[in-house]
Amino acid sequence: MRKLGLIAGNGKFPLIFAAEAKREGVELITVAHRGETLEDIERVGGDVTWVYVGELGKIIRTFQEAGVNEAVMVGGIKKVKLFSNFRPDLRGAAFLARVRSREDDQLLRGVAAELEKDGIRVLESTLFLSEIIPAEGVLTRRSPTAEEWEDIRLGFETAKEIGRLGVGQCVVVKRRVVVAVEAVEGTDAAIRRGGELGKGGFVAVKVSKPQQDLRFDVPAVGVDTIIMMRGLKGTVLAVGAGRTILIEKDELIAEADRTGIAVVGVSEKLLQQKTHSA
Repeated sequence: MRKLGLIAGNGKFPLIFAAEAKREGVELITVAHRGETLEDIERVGGDVTWVYVGELGKIIRTFQEAGVNEAVMVGGIKKVKLFSNFRPDLRGAAFLARVRSREDDQLLRGVAAELEKDGIRVLESTLFLSEIIPAEGVLTRRSPTAEEWEDIRLGFETAKEIGRLGVGQCVVVKRRVVVAVEAVEGTDAAIRRGGELGKGGFVAVKVSKPQQDLRFDVPAVGVDTIIMMRGLKGTVLAVGAGRTILIEKDELIAEADRTGIAVVGVSEKLLQQKTHSA
């Protein structure tokens, strides 16, 4: 039986990954983060060890003692936890002393390099999850209007730029005006702020960074995002085609259809086609 280490962060993504891995016959050795990972990981995560954010040495020892030589990093760690629930061990403190950037990708690549120094190869977090990665095109019954496609285009371009800068992955747009940009507060908080400022009729765009490493921090949205957008009278959720995770995909699409929200998998190629056909 294949043995795989799971470094679990926050949200439902680690639970979904664990369930899919078990269906594939994989034995999981999970490291979960206190104050971040949902307790339900105990039910689906196999052999689970809890750590504090920053306990890099404990993560590596846990995997080595279990004979793990492959691992995935699934789910994020809120940046604000670097200021509160952060308890690095000696290995974690030594790592942080060496890194110059606190930008997400640089930190995660550094953690992956530390694991690989000890013989633990980090794999893409989209492993086993092809069914919930959106294809290019409209995923719901309703398609965006011409005006909404213009907002999607602006949001896509802006989100790629803030991603390149390491700021965030989500942008809220209304009538070709950017009303909110995601930073450390996270996607749902950014959409909530944008929806309140925009007073309904807004488009939310979430895409991967240009330099996205699919081993970690893959953009993800879930049915809760659609429910929140419904309450704020949002009209479109656009996500990066082939490079985003739709948590509870079937429920997300069904909820969007019930409320008339268009969900679209977007790419630069698709938006260029929309420009030429306009």
